Amino acid sequence: MLIAFVVVASVFAFTIVSAGVFSSEANKQTIHAGLSETRTGLRQHGSAFAFAGYEGTTQAVFKIVFIVSNSLAGEPVDLTPPYTADDSATDPDIDSAANSATIIAYADENQRFSDLAWSMKFIGNNNSDNLLEDGEKVEITVWLMDRITGTPVGSNGSIAFTDGDSANGGSATGLTSTGTLITKSTRFVIELTPQLGSPLTIQRAIPPGLRNVMNLN
Repeated sequence: MLIAFVVVASVFAFTIVSAGVFSSEANKQTIHAGLSETRTGLRQHGSAFAFAGYEGTTQAVFKIVFIVSNSLAGEPVDLTPPYTADDSATDPDIDSAANSATIIAYADENQRFSDLAWSMKFIGNNNSDNLLEDGEKVEITVWLMDRITGTPVGSNGSIAFTDGDSANGGSATGLTSTGTLITKSTRFVIELTPQLGSPLTIQRAIPPGLRNVMNLN
């Protein structure tokens, strides 16, 4: 009887210890996953800028530009852009081969776009891939409308509504003719959501007087 009692107690104790070990391991994995989520955040650097052109004879904002870096020396963030820009014909230009993992949304008091066209370029040192790593900075351009590059930005017809067809130049998403032009004193929110980690939110307002280039800070 004593031997049986000892055997049962040993098995019971081993079960409890094993459960504790597995529980601790699960908790450790959860903590590491949480830290990974935190460490893949993005941080804005410096000012955000709005650029305006003319849709017909009406001046309006067509793109927002800002710089981001990897916060807290975190894990690399995939910033493969769905579009490029080359200052030729109509910008932006869709990159059909890109597999973009980051989504940029825009909202103001009149409208919301859940997945806008955006392009990027590295500022300063980088290792020539599309991963934003510790010590690197990227300039993000959010395209609200199309830019007709052959027309000076201060002239009529220098920007255009998005027509939903990127095959003929310009973006497939953005402000269409049924939307509201983004003009003076418009308050807006941009949300940049990477594949992992928390979104970066930027809240700004367009100045009461429009210019070709406007510092929003």
